[in-house]
Amino acid sequence: MITKVLYVEDEADLGNVTQQYLELMDFEVTWFTAARPALSFFEKHSSDYQVVILDIQLPDMNGFDLAEQLLAVDPSAYLIFLTSRKEKEQRLQGLKIGAVDYITKPFDADELVLKVRNMVKHRGKLPAVVPVETKRSAEEISFGDMRLRKSRLTLSLSDNRTVSLTQREAELIEYFCRRPNEIIRREDILKDLWGDDSYFLGRSLDVFISRLRKLFRESDTVRIENVHGVGFVFTVDASSGKLM
Repeated sequence: MITKVLYVEDEADLGNVTQQYLELMDFEVTWFTAARPALSFFEKHSSDYQVVILDIQLPDMNGFDLAEQLLAVDPSAYLIFLTSRKEKEQRLQGLKIGAVDYITKPFDADELVLKVRNMVKHRGKLPAVVPVETKRSAEEISFGDMRLRKSRLTLSLSDNRTVSLTQREAELIEYFCRRPNEIIRREDILKDLWGDDSYFLGRSLDVFISRLRKLFRESDTVRIENVHGVGFVFTVDASSGKLM
């Protein structure tokens, strides 16, 4: 199946070259030079596109604002931000919003192709999770005293609150739920989920882990423990009757 990419970039020369190269690599690319027409198009065709590539500096809307509106249309959208090398805080902001990856300008076209292919490959290979307690919908995962709803990107907490998650946070919870009560190596998480164990993604993983720990703080059955120099253990209390 051909991977369809929505590409938003206002630099004409860069946009044209990138589109041609991606199409040469067997992707189908729809390119927009402004945010608003891209958003309007995505509202009608979101289910057709596997990946969205966004520049941050767009003439009619900030790329972060566009990303939030795209995710409101389709919370499962896979976003890649294009950033400059000096925009560390902006890259972190993009990941917190829900971008799956980023690439710095000027970028190597082969690097972009590799990131898109890894993204599509890992998205397609994640196995369905079936809770031990019941065979719920594949979109709903119960673990301990919590429940993840993947399609809504929400987590129901032990105190009955429901909070919103980013795409990466939801993926990380699902990944942990497949491997409860065992040591999980940091590099395995990065490679299995996002296809790369770079320093920057490693630091981003720490941000996601910190956020999940805060969400699990009130739980009596779920916690994430550090294994120094190795990774983590996602602990679910077996006495709760819900291992996943």
